[in-house]
Amino acid sequence: MKIAIIGAGAAGCFAAANIPANAGHEVRVFEKTGKALQKVKVSGGGRCNVTHNCFDIEELAARYPRGRQFLKKTLHRFGPADTIRWFESRGVQLKAESDGRMFPVTDDSQTIIDCIWKEMMRNGVQVQYNKSLNALESRPGGYTLRFADGSTYEADKVLVACGGFPKDEQYAWLRAIPQTIETPVPSLFTFNLPGNPVTSLMGIAAEVSLKIAGTKIREQGPLLITHWGFSGPAVLRCSAWAARELHDRNYTFTVLINWLKDKDDDTLRTDIKRLRTEEGKQLIDHKSPFGLPRRLWEYLLQESGVPEQTRWADLTAAPQNKMIENLLRQSFTVKGKTTFKEEFVTCGGVRLKDIDPATMQSRQHPSLYFAGEITDVDGITGGFNFQNAWTGAWIAAQSMVKEA
Repeated sequence: MKIAIIGAGAAGCFAAANIPANAGHEVRVFEKTGKALQKVKVSGGGRCNVTHNCFDIEELAARYPRGRQFLKKTLHRFGPADTIRWFESRGVQLKAESDGRMFPVTDDSQTIIDCIWKEMMRNGVQVQYNKSLNALESRPGGYTLRFADGSTYEADKVLVACGGFPKDEQYAWLRAIPQTIETPVPSLFTFNLPGNPVTSLMGIAAEVSLKIAGTKIREQGPLLITHWGFSGPAVLRCSAWAARELHDRNYTFTVLINWLKDKDDDTLRTDIKRLRTEEGKQLIDHKSPFGLPRRLWEYLLQESGVPEQTRWADLTAAPQNKMIENLLRQSFTVKGKTTFKEEFVTCGGVRLKDIDPATMQSRQHPSLYFAGEITDVDGITGGFNFQNAWTGAWIAAQSMVKEA
């Protein structure tokens, strides 16, 4: 049997690594670029955030803005515990960090790449590069793959694992099958604040609570100020949950920042009252009483109209109220987005109700399978998108071999 895998990314290569050589199949992976596993290489700052330290399926599925119900069915088949066992049984130990992200103990993504690649080569997988697919044509007993270089390949089974596409027209070859595609829009992106003075604080990070005005979307966690705006886990998670809504707003919206994370008005007013009593003679800008970076604290005081050399005992009502507002609900107008490094993620893709979660096979097209980001599944940051790739790829590999 001839199995064609479209895409040499996480899902495609992991599927190939799970099709045993003794099954007697010819497995070919077709990659449109000149390299394999590139997103694995750059993820997690080059460390590869393999999965997440979460083993409750309900809780795990809740980390995916799109695809939650589908994943409740697939993650039972191959979840984070299975991912850990798969790599550890091949000599790669994983470790969990305090936020739940899991990395190889080597802190090197090449460890993950080498492990998957070794399994692929052991299985006799052939990888062909610079093979951009133009058309996928059904034929009796299988499919004909037509590539941009004019070559073709006859396959009995096809796994589409080429990742998500940023532009709708890039799905034309799938729509022609025909296959319903949920319109793609970016997920996991940073917020642009053109001309905002906060960008002068680039490089400063803080633990915040962040809310997108006019929505119920709220996140807590690290925020990083950059020369173009806001980045960091809290921002990226918000971008994932609000991906379609922010797209509809043309990425122009208001974000509210609580720089003190979980403090509220009553608590903060009590703190300030105490400071006026206990630290009355101290200059307000001398040090931050709330653990904020010094430069950020000075910026917030300036934005609140607190004069330099003001002592806590001399703080008047107007700047105090403005300071409270800025500390708990500072408003920023976002105009535009920036893709997060090279870890591009989209929401959208192959409609999930067209895929059988037990096999990852198309419900309309026999012997056609989907795995990874090509499906309308995307997770927040923390290893969730890779886990979806491993899960779908493993199920598809098992299903293709079993049916054969």
